[in-house]
Amino acid sequence: MLTAEDQSLIQQSWEKLKGKDDAGAEALERMFMTYPQTKTYFPHFDIQHGSEQVRNHGKKVVDALGKAIKNMGNLSQALAELSNLHAYNLRVDPVNFKLLAQCFQVVLAVHLGKDYKPEVHAAYDKLLSAVAAVLAEKYR
Repeated sequence: MLTAEDQSLIQQSWEKLKGKDDAGAEALERMFMTYPQTKTYFPHFDIQHGSEQVRNHGKKVVDALGKAIKNMGNLSQALAELSNLHAYNLRVDPVNFKLLAQCFQVVLAVHLGKDYKPEVHAAYDKLLSAVAAVLAEKYR
């Protein structure tokens, strides 16, 4: 699915991304604002802008994405534990993975600026779609 060029573009742009932890929190905040129904999975969180809970969860999101980027050739194995957690324990609607991916794309565009070229966008779209599919595979 991801070509060698896609993988190279993702790795290069990921290295350029400054404030990765902030990017994760920004993506979550954007998701909560744009898709308020996603807040139902975080009833115990203070979801106000800049909250420590959102920042901590944003770091987890970015860490998982970093792990996916390091293991693009075997996403299922790399994200198996996370897939199990979301399917069996948290029971998150898998649609939310796609919604968060869309929000993360916006954050990437803001942070990367001119470096977020159409081919970088397309490569991340493939990666984030694959990550969302892997996270949802335990639901089937």
